[in-house]
Amino acid sequence: MSHIITTIGFDADDTLWENEEFFRLTQDVFYDLLRDYADPEHLADRLLQSERKNLGHYGFGVKGFVLSMIETAIEVTEQKVPASVIQTIIEAGQEMLRHPVNLLPHAREAVEVLGRDFKLVLITKGDILDQERKLAQSGLGEMFDAVEIVADKTPQTYIRAFMRHGHGPDRAIMVGNSMKSDVVPAIEAGGWGVHVPAKYEWEMEQAEAPVGHPRFFQMTNLSELENLVADIRSGR
Repeated sequence: MSHIITTIGFDADDTLWENEEFFRLTQDVFYDLLRDYADPEHLADRLLQSERKNLGHYGFGVKGFVLSMIETAIEVTEQKVPASVIQTIIEAGQEMLRHPVNLLPHAREAVEVLGRDFKLVLITKGDILDQERKLAQSGLGEMFDAVEIVADKTPQTYIRAFMRHGHGPDRAIMVGNSMKSDVVPAIEAGGWGVHVPAKYEWEMEQAEAPVGHPRFFQMTNLSELENLVADIRSGR
């Protein structure tokens, strides 16, 4: 049975451009700064705990990450962390916010080609200013019909986005690197979820793949997307 697909949603970070790699590089700086107080594995666990706890306060993105690093530094040093360390953490975060946008392979081509036949919607989490900066620097901004920068990604997020900018989730495909945020909730909303694995995966974005679900697909990279969309439309 063929399917009438009118809209394609794209995630941004680690789907269209690099992101998690810069978080990991900054974490390595953080571990080195506090090597006299705790080993990297312990710091990684403590930092992840802080990030989980703080998501409701700060949301996703660099700013919340920096505040969580500062909080972790204060806790593991029993409030003895030198001011110079706090300053270096802040400067590392500022550097992340200035970092050039590096498109992932085939990202531009996939957006260009699919934009000829479908309405394209960018649906991304994170800090609004930083996401707008990255979209502008990516050179892809003009190719999207709509941009949604959201606090979190739930089935309701996709229902609202695809109703507002398309013909509903049942006529939409969501493409992204996160099983938890991009794939599973899009399928639960009634759409198709296409998983494109990234080089790195943040622990908080992990989820069980809905293997066997008729609207779940996986690809190696974005060069496969045009053919996959054609297969979905034709019902293959």
